[in-house]
Amino acid sequence: MQKRKLGRSGLEVSAIGFGAMGMSQSYGPPPGTRDEMIAVLRAAVERGITFFDTAEIYGAGHNEQLVGEALAPFTGRVVIATKFGFKDPAAGAGAGVDSRPEHIRQAVDGSLKRLRVDTIDLLYQHRVDPSVAIEDVAGTVKELINEGKVRHFGLSEASAKTIRRANAVQSVTAVQSEYSLWWRETETNGVLAACEELGIGFVPFSPLGKGFLTGKINEATKFDSSDFRNTIPRFSEENRKANQAVVDVLKRIAERKKATPAQLALAWLLAQKPWIVPIPGTRKIERLEENIGAASIELTPNDLREIEDSASRVTVQGARYPESAQKMIDR
Repeated sequence: MQKRKLGRSGLEVSAIGFGAMGMSQSYGPPPGTRDEMIAVLRAAVERGITFFDTAEIYGAGHNEQLVGEALAPFTGRVVIATKFGFKDPAAGAGAGVDSRPEHIRQAVDGSLKRLRVDTIDLLYQHRVDPSVAIEDVAGTVKELINEGKVRHFGLSEASAKTIRRANAVQSVTAVQSEYSLWWRETETNGVLAACEELGIGFVPFSPLGKGFLTGKINEATKFDSSDFRNTIPRFSEENRKANQAVVDVLKRIAERKKATPAQLALAWLLAQKPWIVPIPGTRKIERLEENIGAASIELTPNDLREIEDSASRVTVQGARYPESAQKMIDR
């Protein structure tokens, strides 16, 4: 697996990371036991992935425990990122945000125990808290870094303005936001530009459009009742039918490159900037291997122009979040 550095921080990780959230929530029950999920995480390490993403809120701590148990044998070989910032992880995101300094410290102590580590490699603020100055958040993380509890500071779904203010207090190593061929707002809202200017790595979550860009979902797909895609406007039956045009673009070019649509979608992200590291999630080893294969696909300038030209003719339908979740995005 190729390696990449997250901006100028010096933090080196595998070119493709692993988003573990779906093993504990959001996409319906895992298609396997806890031991089978641990086996997938360990298989990722064996195949060269060194960058793993979790959060205290995923499964109300369950995901951190799972990741901690799975990766305990690989201490020193992997980079684990986690997140703080919600008021009550057990109650979910609906309980609201809380980035008061004392709450950050409480969250970090809990994450350290669940992850079975002495230091958190990369600590993100999960969502910006409008009631707490970002300078106070960055200052608290700076103290935690000085105390040896945290190595690197990150932000998730933060605006360019917030990134700049935070970075002035404590260097930001990575910013995490949604980014893929069907959600490209970071290209126009100043976030990617700020990352490039400040030497900050960028970590796209949902790089496969919550599964849609794999080509395995269409308007007839039925999701489990607990699958959060049931609540996302972009995944309504009507919008899935309309948005199939994006997948058609990927399929056509992927076939020529002897790749899958998912691999092409990830390769496209990797080709955007050398400091971009996508974190696709999966619960199956065969999908893990498919994702890893994307790192070996070379897209020529002509390939990239063709993807860009074809994608620009498609208008993606539907919001990416329900209104309640969209309100939490920093602007």
